[in-house]
Amino acid sequence: MTIHRLANQLWRYRVTGLMLTLGVTCLLIFVGTYLLQQSSRHGRHKGWNKKLVKDKAQPAANPAGSSRHDHHYQERKRRSDTHPSDDHQAPKDGSPYNMMKPRTQTPPVVFLKTHKTGSSTVQNLLFRMGERDRATFAFPHHSYQFSYPEKFRAKFVDELPDDSSQYDLLCSNMRLDVEQLKQVMPENAVYITILREPLRTFESVFSYYTSTVPAFILAKKVAETTGHKSALSLFLESPDAFWDPKEPGNCLGRNPMSFDLGIDSQQWNTTWRTDLSLLEETFQLVMIAEHFDESLILLGSLLDLNMEELAYVRLNTRSLQDVTHLDDDTKDQISAWNTLDVLLYDFFLQIFLEKVEKYGLERLNSEVALLRATTNRIRRKCVARSGVYPEELEDLVRPWQTDTVTILGYQIQKNLTKPEQAFCTRLVLPELQYHAHLYFQQYGRDMRAVPTE
Repeated sequence: MTIHRLANQLWRYRVTGLMLTLGVTCLLIFVGTYLLQQSSRHGRHKGWNKKLVKDKAQPAANPAGSSRHDHHYQERKRRSDTHPSDDHQAPKDGSPYNMMKPRTQTPPVVFLKTHKTGSSTVQNLLFRMGERDRATFAFPHHSYQFSYPEKFRAKFVDELPDDSSQYDLLCSNMRLDVEQLKQVMPENAVYITILREPLRTFESVFSYYTSTVPAFILAKKVAETTGHKSALSLFLESPDAFWDPKEPGNCLGRNPMSFDLGIDSQQWNTTWRTDLSLLEETFQLVMIAEHFDESLILLGSLLDLNMEELAYVRLNTRSLQDVTHLDDDTKDQISAWNTLDVLLYDFFLQIFLEKVEKYGLERLNSEVALLRATTNRIRRKCVARSGVYPEELEDLVRPWQTDTVTILGYQIQKNLTKPEQAFCTRLVLPELQYHAHLYFQQYGRDMRAVPTE
């Protein structure tokens, strides 16, 4: 009788029971799916800790074409660990060592990385910002540059990851082509670049690329033969005797900043007003290396970055013995040879000063002082030694070296917590290592080398 009554009750409430069972099942499926997604997302951003990437890709820093630098890099036989440790839980105190803290939405950014202007330091700051924001990077399809010295083309960009709807950050070396960039980057992208006083820029370019740019190589051979003057002095005395404008490898041999900005020096006399106007319309901020901290404050205002996020160490710096003193005659010769860069720099320096005035000089000076204090505090925390020669550095933090100059680096402090070590390593991480690390983090594979055929 009891069993019969129970059966009747179950039959009466059969629909209710079925709905309840279905509801519980759906709830369990939803919870399980959410947990799996969170686990997968978390694992993606910590993946390098499980698989240490060997830097198999070669740098393409050669303005005459990447093959020579790729070969030099291979000869070093260094398959370095390009992935700083991130095996930690991020602190919750808002400290700069929190690599994955919540942030306001940063707009997409295009950074035109010009040669020998301090751009590697700015790129490192943007790399850190992008990694922290889990940004999708627009990386070159091969190696570290967008087929430089060719002008940028949309086809040079690697494929958009499956889990991304757009590229958020592009800051690898390229030669500017605005229309092609617009095919890749969102309409609301912020365009940024940096310029440096042309005299020091050209001296640095000549020093860094003496064994790469054909015109500089020829001047160096003559200087070694005569033994009376430096290669730079010989070149500047009669640059047309060494420089062939039809040789692609000579692209940085004259007006290097103008070349990076896509200006055609052969047509400059008829197009310079239009070129400058288009560049002014394109770039929301042209930073000035001689006003670097002031430029960072304007950058921080543009991208909503705080002082800790703007802290930096100067990367890709040469040893003092590789820096040439410029007398007045040499300065005049450099200016005469690089007239386009002089005009370009003066034009954007004036625009920069107008932005400073609009921002407020008193306000700017106050924030620069705060930035410097913050930067010094973080440097003391992170850096054990600066200006360290490459042979004293481990592979992870050793800058890439040229045949003609010595690039110095940094050693980080010991006895740091894991969050501090992760942050400090990134702060001093050279361009090629950081680039390779972020590429692997985004795609789960090593960077492709430049094809040899």
